[in-house]
Amino acid sequence: MSRLSGLSMTERIIIETKGVTKRFDGFTAVDSVNYRVVEGQSVGIIGPNGAGKTTFFNLLTGMFPPSEGKISFFGEDITGTAPHKRTVLGIVRTFQLVSVFDSLKVLDNLVLANVRHGRHYSSKFRFMLSDARQKDTNEACLESLRMMGIEDEANLMTAELSYGSKRKLEIAIALSLKPKILLLDEPFSGLRDGEIVEVLSLIRKVRNQFTLIIIEHKISRIIDLVERLSVMHEGRLIAEGRPGDVLCDPMVREVYFGKEDGLVCSV
Repeated sequence: MSRLSGLSMTERIIIETKGVTKRFDGFTAVDSVNYRVVEGQSVGIIGPNGAGKTTFFNLLTGMFPPSEGKISFFGEDITGTAPHKRTVLGIVRTFQLVSVFDSLKVLDNLVLANVRHGRHYSSKFRFMLSDARQKDTNEACLESLRMMGIEDEANLMTAELSYGSKRKLEIAIALSLKPKILLLDEPFSGLRDGEIVEVLSLIRKVRNQFTLIIIEHKISRIIDLVERLSVMHEGRLIAEGRPGDVLCDPMVREVYFGKEDGLVCSV
C-alpha cells in the first residue's frame, strides 16, 4: 500500500525508524515500528486513543529514548540525540495540549524559544544581556506571528489570548524555529469548528516550507491535507498508503467503526 517502496533518485528520506519500540514497565506503547518520510511530504498518522501516536512523536523528538530500534535523520543516527539538539537540527513539534507561557507577552514566547534553541545559545546570562534583544531575532519572530495572523497580538500577555489564538501562537513558535520537519500533535484539539477551518487554512499556506507529520483524530480534516496516511493501533502500524486506500482497508474500518463520523470509503 505504501508508495515508499520505490523512491525516485531525487527523493530523500528525511526521517526513518527501524524496529522502534517503547516499553513502560512491561507495557509496550510502540511496537517495532518501521516508518519513513520523504523530504517535502505532508503525511498523517491516525489511530484511536492509546494507539501510541504521541509516544511515537516523543520518540522521534527525543523526549523518550526507545527501548529498541533506531531513528535516523537524513541518514544520520539520532537515536541518542537530546531533544534540544534535534530542534537545532530542524525537528520541531507542537503538543496535544497547548504549551506556551501565559506569564510572558506573545512575542516574548517566540523570542525565548528562538534564543534557547539557537545554534549559538551558550548561557542564561548571555541570553538575559544580549541575545533576546537582537533586532533580527525579533523581526523573525514577528514574521512567524504574521504567518499565523496574530501579529496584532504580539504585545499582549499570552494569558489574555483565546485558546484558538494560543494554538496559533504555538504553531508560530514552531515555524519561527525554521523546521525542516514539523510534527503537529492534534493541532485542532480544543478548537471550535470555525477555529479549525482557520488553523487548517494557515497550515495549508505554509506547508510547502517543510516536511509535515500530523497526528489527528478528526480524519475528515486532514484527508485533503496529506499525501500519505498511516494508522496506528495498539502500538503497531496496521496500514499505510494513500488516504483513500487506507480508509478502505477492512482492518482500519474495524478499528474506527463507530468512532469517527463520516468515515467514507472511496477509491
